[in-house]
Amino acid sequence: MRKVKPARKLGRTAAHRKATLSNLSTQLILHKRIETTEAKAKETRRVVEKIITKARKGTVHAQRIIFKDIRDKEAIKVLFEEIVAKIGTRNGGYTRVIKLAPRYGDAAKMAVIELVDYHEMPAEGQKPVKQDRSKRVKGSKKSEVAS
Repeated sequence: MRKVKPARKLGRTAAHRKATLSNLSTQLILHKRIETTEAKAKETRRVVEKIITKARKGTVHAQRIIFKDIRDKEAIKVLFEEIVAKIGTRNGGYTRVIKLAPRYGDAAKMAVIELVDYHEMPAEGQKPVKQDRSKRVKGSKKSEVAS
């Protein structure tokens, strides 16, 4: 009887899969939010959740174990100083996967993976400032009317 394997293969060899998940984990730690395919996002979530749980211990031993997976000193520094300080009291569920529209070109299922406590919404009443494009574009209608 065939047993179900717990992880996705992502169409890669074991070494390539490990490198891909390591790079995605590093970028998620540094940027707090990344856009990737849905399958990669779900696998990255598994890796990052375990990394953050280990980082909560805050020991040198934990840093060395995590460095085997991440291999980026800046990401390790951000993880231990910034991320663990902010989400240290949370018991799991450090990441969120939000599904997006399919990617144009190959219709791959896309998703955004982000760290939960870093989701920043604009304050109510504030609208993003729109830039007046008529000054940048030559031959626009507004610049012709003003002449």
